[in-house]
Amino acid sequence: MKNVNPAIKTESLEDSELLTLNEEPCHLIVWNDDVNTFEWVIETLMEICGHNYEQAEQCAYIIHFRGKYAVKHGTYDELKPKCDAITERGINATVEEMAK
Repeated sequence: MKNVNPAIKTESLEDSELLTLNEEPCHLIVWNDDVNTFEWVIETLMEICGHNYEQAEQCAYIIHFRGKYAVKHGTYDELKPKCDAITERGINATVEEMAK
């Protein structure tokens, strides 16, 4: 729609920018299982999520003892490829919206 009043200035955003601004923050959840070793989970978190060794180790212990843990936060579009890469390695992971 064209601005008919020249005294009022408006800005428009690209559709993709608007979607990004309105996207809900999410968690990347990694789930515990009886199959994968601590070392494999630690290595995966370092390679996929960019954690250092200490961060990845702490996450692995929390996952083990609590059953799941949010290892990364971001938008769905940022986390979905990481989730897919983790599940491709045989580790259960999901992307979930943060509680409001």
